[in-house]
Amino acid sequence: MTDSFSRLMGGLNSALAHAQGNPPEGTRVHVPETLDVAAIRERTGLAQPAFAATIGVKVGTLRNWEQKRREPEGPARVLLALVDKRPQIVTELLGQAAA
Repeated sequence: MTDSFSRLMGGLNSALAHAQGNPPEGTRVHVPETLDVAAIRERTGLAQPAFAATIGVKVGTLRNWEQKRREPEGPARVLLALVDKRPQIVTELLGQAAA
């Protein structure tokens, strides 16, 4: 699991660098302009508290995204785009979702 964690953290650090305007050389990231966060969460089969814990955000933040009061930014957008493409990616790499 350490290798998977290292790869995930490397990807998130690359995403952060990209969001800050310093993408690693050769990086090509496509993040959709809009994300349907509620639909992404529903595809994972997780309730709001478990999904929020799994992706490392507060439940209130997740609710704001789902109700379109706010939009996810930076690394959160990239992570959500990954989860959109592969709903179980976080639990596959890091283990079980928090309850």
